[in-house]
Amino acid sequence: LSNPKYRRKLRTTRAAAIIVDKEVQAPERALLRAENPYLVYAKALEIFHPPHHPAAAIHPTAVIAPDATMGRNPSIGPYVVIEEGVEIGDDCVLKSFVMVYRGAKIGDRFLAHSHAVVRENVCVGNDVILQNGAVIGGDGFGFAKQADGSYYKIVQAGTTVIEDNVEVQVNSCIDRATTGETRLRRGVKVDNLVQVAHACDVGENTLLCGQAGLAGSTKIGRNVVLAGQVGVAGHLTIGENVIATAQTGIPSDVEPGKVVSGYPAMDNALWLKCAAVYSRLPEIYAEVRKLRAALKKTSETG
Repeated sequence: LSNPKYRRKLRTTRAAAIIVDKEVQAPERALLRAENPYLVYAKALEIFHPPHHPAAAIHPTAVIAPDATMGRNPSIGPYVVIEEGVEIGDDCVLKSFVMVYRGAKIGDRFLAHSHAVVRENVCVGNDVILQNGAVIGGDGFGFAKQADGSYYKIVQAGTTVIEDNVEVQVNSCIDRATTGETRLRRGVKVDNLVQVAHACDVGENTLLCGQAGLAGSTKIGRNVVLAGQVGVAGHLTIGENVIATAQTGIPSDVEPGKVVSGYPAMDNALWLKCAAVYSRLPEIYAEVRKLRAALKKTSETG
C-alpha cells in the first residue's frame, strides 16, 4: 500500500497480507511494515514470478559477423543480426529480430527484446534493458534548408551512450548526436513512445514518462521526473530534482528542485490557481463587460 488513495480499501481487500508503512493502522489485518512498501512489493513479486533466464544458445538463423565478439553464456534468438566489429559482454540475451549495427560496444547482462535496434558505434553499459522496438542511435533530425526550399540531410556523425542500469521501453528513440554524443546516464528509465533528440544529456536516475519529448541539446539533471507528454524545447537546462507534471510545455530553463506545470511551464501552485479560474473565464468576461458598460454610462451622465 504505497498510494494513500487506496487506504479506504483496507477494510474490504481480500489480500491475506498487506505491505504498509509505519503510519498505517489496521489492527484487523496482517501487516508487513516497511520503510519503502513499494520497493518491498517489487522484490516480493520476484519471489513468486522469478525472471526467466533462457539457456545459452545461438539460434541457427542468427547472422553474426565473423569478427563480432560475445562474452560467456550468450542467448541469441532467431534472425538476430550482429554486424562486424560488435563487442557484447557476458550473459547477453538478444530476442528474435534484434539488430546490432557495426562497431557497437555493449556491456554485460544486456537484454534486448524483439525488434530492438542498436545502431552503429553506439556504446551500451552493463545491465541495460531494451524493450520491443526501442531504437538506440538512430539519426538525429538534422536538415539544412536550401535556396529552393528543399532540405539537405546533415550527416549524423556522433554517437549515443547508454550508461549502466538504464531501461528504454517500447518504441522509444534515443537519437545519435550530429557530432559528439547523446547520453543517458546511469539509472535512467525511459517509458514507451519517448523521443530523446540528438545531443541530449539526461542525468542519473531520471524518469522520462510516456510520450515525453526532448528537443536537441537538452541538458537534464539528476533525479528529474518528466511526466507523460511533457515537451521540452531545445538547448535548455533542467536542474536536478525537477518534476514536470503531465503535458507541461517547457520553453525555458528550469531551476533545480522546481515542480512545474502547464504551458508555458510555471510553478505548480500558480498553475493550479490558474486552472481553477479557466473554467470561469466566460462568466468573468461577461461581468467585466457589464462593468465597462456601467462605467461608460456613468462617465457619460456625470
